[in-house]
Amino acid sequence: MKKKGFWYHFNKNKMLLLMALPGALWLIFFFYIPVLGNVVAFKNFTYSDGGFFKSLQESPWVGFDNFKFLFSSSNAYIITRNTVLYNVVFIISGLVVAVMFAIILSEIRSKKMVKVYQTSMLLPYFLSWVIISYFVYSFLSPDKGLVNSILAGQAGDGINWYNEPKYWPFILVFMGIWKGVGYSSIIYFASIMGIDPTYYEAAMIDGATKWQQIKNVTLPQLAPLMTILTILAVGNIFRADFGLFYQVPRNSGALYEVTSVLDTYIYNGLTSSGDIGMASAAGLYQSVVGCILVIGMNLLVRKYDEESALF
Repeated sequence: MKKKGFWYHFNKNKMLLLMALPGALWLIFFFYIPVLGNVVAFKNFTYSDGGFFKSLQESPWVGFDNFKFLFSSSNAYIITRNTVLYNVVFIISGLVVAVMFAIILSEIRSKKMVKVYQTSMLLPYFLSWVIISYFVYSFLSPDKGLVNSILAGQAGDGINWYNEPKYWPFILVFMGIWKGVGYSSIIYFASIMGIDPTYYEAAMIDGATKWQQIKNVTLPQLAPLMTILTILAVGNIFRADFGLFYQVPRNSGALYEVTSVLDTYIYNGLTSSGDIGMASAAGLYQSVVGCILVIGMNLLVRKYDEESALF
């Protein structure tokens, strides 16, 4: 039998390929081609009259000097610590809260009310951090904020929120979870709706309580999805939500100790010093570490699955 060639499969699937073309072009132009720009991280980049490519060609090589400058800086520990710890908290708390809300939604029998709750929870996801930052400011404004007005009404002293770092880890974590929990919970809710109802019927016949049904049926069925989403989240552990850490604290210098992360550090470095080489080094550092973490998590999960299969 003659083997069917490339053009046969191309003509057969041309409509599907045409549908995938916009997404493929977007990935090529905004992900793969910019990868070539990582060479800037190894150069002392200076602009010249010939444009970007001419400037790139004429800029001298400096090896790993940009990375040395980044890691020898007193800010290196702070921004790395903040980026990692915030993302660890977001991954763990976001997973717990999203699964909890998904289970609660699955227990509501009124489909109309489920849609109302889902819409209400999903609304913050579509708001930009710029808008949310003004909402937060209306609560935390030192002179006219709602919180300080309440404190003043109770004969208490107002708090200058944008100069007090100790409050902001809790504020940022709350805002991050509040904005993203609606989207995450819908994913888990859809997975719960796909669980075979006979599992729950068998559990009820055996006298299982609602908590026992969740523990022994719902959570094990959600485990594969939770694992996949956690692996994807770990890959972005060195990337922070720029809008959350820049817009919500209003880039207050007094809060840099607890709000400065790699993304905001790169942006502030570019706007203040214009050192593209160092900013590119920080960005490349993010990407390489994220790639290593994704591969490591995949290998760890695969090893765990193989060991579990043996037992």
